[in-house]
Order: sequence, then C-alpha cells, then structure tokens
Amino acid sequence: MPAVLEALQLEALRRHLDAFDIVHCHGEFAHAALLGPRRRHSLTTIHWRVDELDRSLFFAGFPDLPVAAISAAQEAGIPASNRAGVVHHGIDRHRYRPGPGDGGYAAFVGRMTDQKRPDTAIRVAGAAGMPIRLAGTIDVGNPGYFDERVRPLLGPAAEYVGPVDDAGKQALLGGAAALLFPIDWPEPFGLVMIEAMACGTPVVAWKRGSVPEVIEEGVTGFVVSSEEEAVAALCEAARLDRATVRARFEARFTAERMAADYLAIYRRLLAA
Repeated sequence: MPAVLEALQLEALRRHLDAFDIVHCHGEFAHAALLGPRRRHSLTTIHWRVDELDRSLFFAGFPDLPVAAISAAQEAGIPASNRAGVVHHGIDRHRYRPGPGDGGYAAFVGRMTDQKRPDTAIRVAGAAGMPIRLAGTIDVGNPGYFDERVRPLLGPAAEYVGPVDDAGKQALLGGAAALLFPIDWPEPFGLVMIEAMACGTPVVAWKRGSVPEVIEEGVTGFVVSSEEEAVAALCEAARLDRATVRARFEARFTAERMAADYLAIYRRLLAA
C-alpha cells in the first residue's frame, strides 16, 4: 500500500508540475527522477539518516538535487553539490503548553527500538531514584526488542503507557521532571526534544547526531556521553527553570521560524 500511494501522489505531482515555482518534496527517492529539469527549482527534505549506502547511491545519481538538511549533523553527510541549507524543525507554538513538571517522574517518548534505547532510559531513571513513564510504539522493524530488552525492566517504577497522541504527550511531558533521550544512532533531528521544550520540560540527551544543536547546555537540558553522566544530569535537569526552557523553544523551534527558513531557501533557488 505505501508504494501504491506514493505512485499515486507522484502522478498527481507530474500532472501539476508546471503550476508551482518550487516543488518541495518530503518523500524518499522516486520524486528526483520525476522532477527531471525541474530539479533546480525543487527542494528535498530528508527525514532519516544519510550515512548509509542507499543515500550515497541516491546523491551520486542526482548531484543537482537541492537538499535541505534538518540539522548540521545531517548536512555533514550530504554531498556539497546537494546542500541547500539547514532548517531545524519547528512546531506550532500553541500545539503544547508549559506544564508544571510536578509529577516526580522522568519521561521517555519514542519508538521501542535499539536506536532510541528505552532500556537505557529505565536504567538511568532507576539509578537516579526517579520513576519513569515510557510512551511510544513498538517498532515494526524490530518487534522483539521490546519483549527482550524493555519488558523485563518494567514494574512499579517503570511504566509503559503505549502510544500517545498530542493530548497524551502534553500530559506526559508537562508533568515530567525531565525527558530522557538516550539515542544510539546519528539522530537527524529528534522532534520529541522540542516537544518537551514546548512543555517547559528540560531534556537529558546523548551526544549523538543533532543533539548538541538542539539542547543548550545548562539552559534547556544537558548533553551527556554515558549512563553515569545521565544520572547526574537527570537530577540537575529537574532544577532548571521551566519558563526559560519554554522561552528558548519559542525563540528557536516554532513553525513560524521553520517556515521563514524554508522561504529563504525557496527564494535563493528561484534567484539562481
């Protein structure tokens, strides 16, 4: 079904290709071939890692395709000929509201997979003497991970609440003392970090991928390199000023700022 729906979407794009000044694609690969001569007046945003063979082949085949990175860390893996700029993600400033953070627990939100490491989050919270609530889907690409690595660690102090919608995230993140983000892969952005910041919740995140670009050390959270560092940071993060965390979200990660950054790239592409 996904492949069929993508083909239908690309056919709709083909029919209307001449109606737009800029075509901005968030798909995977096939759009680059369809765009043909229009590639120079297009923009592609990639929402996944770019350091694997599939992307290398893609970039080599389409060196004239402008690509907007979602972090400087991601851009480092994009060939110079494709680089069109860096645009950090943003979300509607009203999507989440500041929360009191008075729940006395740490939060984890993400796929239950070895890339996101919920098992590490449980261990860190336990070592810090803080309960943890975990939310997210069980990864379809790695379904055994939850049963083998996460479920055995669950209990009264480590509760898995399942997938959550925006209202669920608001309640979970708004009440959390801090968000744990113990990633074990080159995270291209990490949207949940700015969702937590929108709730005023500081973030303790591992120094991989985009994390040092998103988290301001000692202001919106802490960037760590080990479980031991994370335990100490979790205790410190709970003391950060939540109003400041929210203010930094509004200054850096709103949808308005993201839209303005993309518009600036569109204008550069048209001028060229």
